[in-house]
Amino acid sequence: MTDDALRQAADTMRTVRAHCAWTRTIDHRDLVPYLVEESAEVIDAVESGTRADLREELGDLLWQVLFHAEIAAGDPDDPFDIDDVARGLTEKMVRRHPHVFADAVASTPEEVLVHWNAAKAAEKHDRTSVLDGVSEHMPALALAQKVVGKAAQVGVSAPHHRLADPASESELGDALLGLVQLAREHGWDAERALRERLRTLRAEVRAAEGA
Repeated sequence: MTDDALRQAADTMRTVRAHCAWTRTIDHRDLVPYLVEESAEVIDAVESGTRADLREELGDLLWQVLFHAEIAAGDPDDPFDIDDVARGLTEKMVRRHPHVFADAVASTPEEVLVHWNAAKAAEKHDRTSVLDGVSEHMPALALAQKVVGKAAQVGVSAPHHRLADPASESELGDALLGLVQLAREHGWDAERALRERLRTLRAEVRAAEGA
């Protein structure tokens, strides 16, 4: 997308915000369900959609970003607009890629991650825990995988997978966490694995309904 196309999209959002009776009433909190929905639809498009689906869903997600930025631009106390968002993003990405924009060296993904984490730690120097900044609004399975990774950074190990049948809900939680740990050890995405298996199950249900 060209700069002109992005600017046109931002201008379109601004016009809609100014003249649409519904859009004028929306605030950041009101938009959260739509952001969640549009993010999920992007995931669907990536994992099982067409290129046209992905292009459309990325546009819908971009609209959410533009919407939030336009709402923020009207804040009486601390306004910022889409240009401020883009400028901040560019500055952060340049800082976090010193092997691209400066003289640091990184020839492997692991070395890239070292630079990324160092830059992020410098930016977030006021954080007191590896868990700071981890959103509790993530889906539970994805959150578990994130927290397991953070725990490993400070030497805390999640329970390993147990094949025995859980005898309580608490033991079920331990077993699920163990499976997440197993996924992490193999470099698998537990959330995606379950989504893909559910797609198969949904197809089986529809096939049974049509039989």
